[in-house]
Amino acid sequence: MSKKKITYGEAYNEIQDILQEIENHDIDIDKLSVKVKQVSGLIEICKSKLHKTEEDVEKILKSID
Repeated sequence: MSKKKITYGEAYNEIQDILQEIENHDIDIDKLSVKVKQVSGLIEICKSKLHKTEEDVEKILKSID
C-alpha cells in the first residue's frame, strides 16, 4: 500500500488539530503516545518540505545572479 503524499499545509493543519486535542484534554491517555508519534512524523514531513523549498529558492536565486 502506498502512502498518499501530504502537502505541507495538510501536515501543518493536522499537527494543529492534534495539538488542540491535547491542549483540550480530548485525547484518551491510551492514544496519547500514538498521537505524539503521529505529530513527530508530520513535523519531519514539514521539515523536509521546508529544506527542499529552501534549496530550490537558493538555486533559483543563484541562477539569476
